[in-house]
Amino acid sequence: MSTSRRRPKQHEEDEHPDERWMASYMDMVTVLMCMFIVLFAMSTVDAKKFSQLKESLATGFGAEETNTVDTAVGIIVPPEQVDDEEVIEPEASLAALAAQEVQDLTELQDAIYAGLQEKGLEEAVRFEIDERGLTIRLVSSDMFFDPDMADLTAQAVQVLDTVGPALAPTTYEVSVEGHTAQVRQFADNALDWELSSSRSVNVLRYLVSNGGVTQERIKAVGYGESRPLTPGKTAEELARNRRVDIVVLSGQREDVRALMPAIAAEGTPGS
Repeated sequence: MSTSRRRPKQHEEDEHPDERWMASYMDMVTVLMCMFIVLFAMSTVDAKKFSQLKESLATGFGAEETNTVDTAVGIIVPPEQVDDEEVIEPEASLAALAAQEVQDLTELQDAIYAGLQEKGLEEAVRFEIDERGLTIRLVSSDMFFDPDMADLTAQAVQVLDTVGPALAPTTYEVSVEGHTAQVRQFADNALDWELSSSRSVNVLRYLVSNGGVTQERIKAVGYGESRPLTPGKTAEELARNRRVDIVVLSGQREDVRALMPAIAAEGTPGS
């Protein structure tokens, strides 16, 4: 029986056209569609808003000078001040802030003065509002301390019992500043500083312990005889120089505080 070697069948591959070009074609059509959408959107843009946006971006990147900083309603900043860290506020705004600060300090002063009047001690304290804030001046150290001593007298305690509760509910920082008077030609300044510091510390300690003022916002300073109020040529002048000042420090910025003395002089009643 003869065998014949059969050749394996060769499957003819199906021939299909190369369709990969369609992917590139669809990508191109998509890009064209997006381009026409963008062109249509740009053709209907609000020209005024686009101009404002352009100037705002240019200002932000420092590309050109402009008289506006953004499209919001607010203060217009001149070109020379665009790069400044702080926007200059109108004088009217500064004056309004200063007037409000003076009013708040005056209300605090009136509350303390009324409390002292009830005890008949209104003459023991002087008030002053300046660029630092409200100064509550304990007049004549002889009324608050024994000679060359730092211990508080009974009258000092009565005054501080009025001042402390008035300061406690506020958020102001307080500086207690002791001062002495130079009565000897050759004196030890270190002793003056030590006495003035001890007196201010004792006032601070009483305000914190009995007056309710939190220790985080109060400090004590001793200046000795370096900051007199008067030349100190008479006994009365020397008495004014020997003092402890309780300064309620204003938290306003410097340009606002600079306006406070003039406003206080116009509207704050003296006491």
